[in-house]
Amino acid sequence: MSSEDSKPPASELGSLSQSFADRLTFPTDDESQTKAPATPSKFNWADEVTTPIDESKKPDLPKLDSEDPKSESQPKTDDSSLGMAQTDGANVWIGGSGLEEPAEYDVDVKLADLRADPENPLYSVKQFKDLNLRPELLQGLLTMAFHKPSKIQERALPLLLANPPTNLIGQSQSGTGKTAAFTLNMLSRIDLSSNEPQALVLAPTRELAKQIAKVCALMGCFLLEQGLQITEVVPNPAMRGQHYKGQIIVGTPGSVMDMLKRRQLEGRNIKILTLDEADNMLDLQGMGDQCKRVKQQLPRDVQTVLFSATFPPEVLEFATHFAPNSNQITLKVENLTVKGIKQMYLDCDSDEAKYNALVKFYGLMTISSSIIFVRRRDTAAEIEKRMTAEGHRVASLTGALEGVDRDEVFQRFANGEARVLITTNVLSRGIDVQTVTMVVNYDIPETAGGKPDFETYLHRIGRTGRFGRTGAALSFVHDKRSWQNLMDICKHFGTEPMKLDTSDWDNVEKMLKMVMKNTRNVNVPAPEVGMQG
Repeated sequence: MSSEDSKPPASELGSLSQSFADRLTFPTDDESQTKAPATPSKFNWADEVTTPIDESKKPDLPKLDSEDPKSESQPKTDDSSLGMAQTDGANVWIGGSGLEEPAEYDVDVKLADLRADPENPLYSVKQFKDLNLRPELLQGLLTMAFHKPSKIQERALPLLLANPPTNLIGQSQSGTGKTAAFTLNMLSRIDLSSNEPQALVLAPTRELAKQIAKVCALMGCFLLEQGLQITEVVPNPAMRGQHYKGQIIVGTPGSVMDMLKRRQLEGRNIKILTLDEADNMLDLQGMGDQCKRVKQQLPRDVQTVLFSATFPPEVLEFATHFAPNSNQITLKVENLTVKGIKQMYLDCDSDEAKYNALVKFYGLMTISSSIIFVRRRDTAAEIEKRMTAEGHRVASLTGALEGVDRDEVFQRFANGEARVLITTNVLSRGIDVQTVTMVVNYDIPETAGGKPDFETYLHRIGRTGRFGRTGAALSFVHDKRSWQNLMDICKHFGTEPMKLDTSDWDNVEKMLKMVMKNTRNVNVPAPEVGMQG
């Protein structure tokens, strides 16, 4: 998997100012998000639902200095069905998506203390006020439209906040509130009278690290006057030679390791270490060694918190060593469903036919925002060039870009300036962009051995259909192996992909309209289109 932290960065890195949240940008209406006018030959895919914002509760926080005022954009909605929905950390104001949980999943708790009963009411809460949180945090939760804990939060928060602190391994579907859970833990435990680093979050990419930092600042916005400071540690040559202060540090493993080694980041007072997308972070073929080295620089009794949507068995085994004596909240893989996202595929007979079908597909409709996942950087560059020539507003983000260039590309996509983002797996995890209604697997995700990559598929299509929202995933197959891998993936998750018959694009258009009318996309018939699995 691509990662900007495959090697420790040579440059010295930047931080947010002490008043980070004072510079947050809250998106408003923007002409760049205006939907394209409908024509007889196109229909509009942009029927996403936006969680309404209570302006009376929205803090008056100016925008980030580094953000273009023109980027303040999120479409409004006339659908109030998600008015009371929560958000998964990445609030709608910063481009996140709402949370409306499915009723049909259970959280399995395994306590480190085998004598304790995981069903004891002490290990579950139904209201945030039952957690004895700081009043300022309860205010922050209401500001973010969190009205009650999600199911993962009900079980995770009492375990995270218990004293003495204990380690936690948490596995739950994307969009269920993991970010808010570990953020609340940090904001509850830090000492605001000191601005020394006390909590550290590691994320696999700079985009996810920046998103988490915004969540921390927004949830803790009422603690700013008491000295709350959130600091980013991501590659930024402009911040060369800085010493990093702030109670909460959010960064990528290579950058943090580099700063610890240079003594520009002090680790002796850090009491909480959180890994987001922990299965990816602890992959021994990737960043596992970097994370291990970072932890070795921290106090031995640091509370270690690991969260991810997936934990393959071999990674979970390593995780139990990385975070010993952990309480565990896990879901069986078969319960990590993708059934809330309509999954379709196009059967092409060559790579060139794949591209032609892609162009035809985008010519058929106006999609609010979509992400196209490819395997190789050169494929991303070629698709970007050819789609741009066809008049589509696209951007490409791969591991070839670094620092502010990546920020600029991602911001173009997040604010709607580019409607299509072409990327490798660098953005398959954790990122929430509210308007994404389509994910395209231009290349079926595979392991290094050419086998189907179930976890990557789950994370990729999890960028859309965020619990109650409209979303769809389209996969391209062009040979026996890609077709078989897609079928194996869908069988693994118990879903049946819908084949789009490209010999009749009028019928494809009719079917897509029906798909997008149902916000859950579960039991939608396929008119005159055969189901294959």
